[in-house]
Amino acid sequence: MTAAVTRRATAPVPSPHAGAFHALLGRAAIAALYDELALESKPGLVSFADSGSHHDMDAGTFLRSLFALRHFFVRVAAQGARSDAFEPLESLGIAAEARMLHATGGVNTHRGAIFTLGLLCAAAGAAQDAGLACNATTLRATLRARWGAALASRAATRALDTHGARATRQHGLRSASEEAAQGLPTLFDHVLPALRDARRAGADDRGARLHALFTAMAEVDDTNLVHRGGLQGLCDARRLAREFLADGGGLSADAPERAARVHAAFVERRLSPGGAADLLAAACWIERVERLAGAASR
Repeated sequence: MTAAVTRRATAPVPSPHAGAFHALLGRAAIAALYDELALESKPGLVSFADSGSHHDMDAGTFLRSLFALRHFFVRVAAQGARSDAFEPLESLGIAAEARMLHATGGVNTHRGAIFTLGLLCAAAGAAQDAGLACNATTLRATLRARWGAALASRAATRALDTHGARATRQHGLRSASEEAAQGLPTLFDHVLPALRDARRAGADDRGARLHALFTAMAEVDDTNLVHRGGLQGLCDARRLAREFLADGGGLSADAPERAARVHAAFVERRLSPGGAADLLAAACWIERVERLAGAASR
């Protein structure tokens, strides 16, 4: 077992500050999902401006979902600190999905975020409990060491009946469980660095987040795109994302206008990169958590 998951033998009782930290992690998750919702123009995705490629949801649907999920991320962080068992995390996620669907009238707004951000919150809870810094390196190592094997087994043995799972099986793509089992390589190797690089280069919030989103679109096996547009939809989305980045990405002065043109093209074909949106939210969450951890250490 690595240092990322070794529990302090001398501290069997949770820190009195643990609950407050878990609450901060949960609030950071909701704020990061709001960041993703508020960003414009996201190709094919729901924002406050329009519903993108979706006819069954709008920004109000997403806000109801966020309200329903506000306690889940706190609970999953506490569970991550409590043990390295995967089944309780999965049970919390299933219950969160049910609350989301009840709040939205059966519309899937945040299933992918429940999975990805839920695991990250659990990893942050575990890292804090072990006395480790909650930074990107530690979060990734903790996720892999604690739940990598369970996630790999889940990916290999569970034939989930979802749009994403069917697309994964049909086209041999990397599933969300496989991504998570490998420590979320698209997030940590591509999307988060793109967000940081854009900020260092002087981009504002909108530009940096567009840069990160288009990086995610260029890299991830987004089964939402395959479900709506087939494998060609995924390939075309990647091509458009890479062209956007090659022309300066979110750093260029006309980034919002160029993103809006891609948005229009996606809407015309009903494409929606929901997997990329989840990775953007995850990167925004890591930014917040690292700031929180840095403030707490001072």
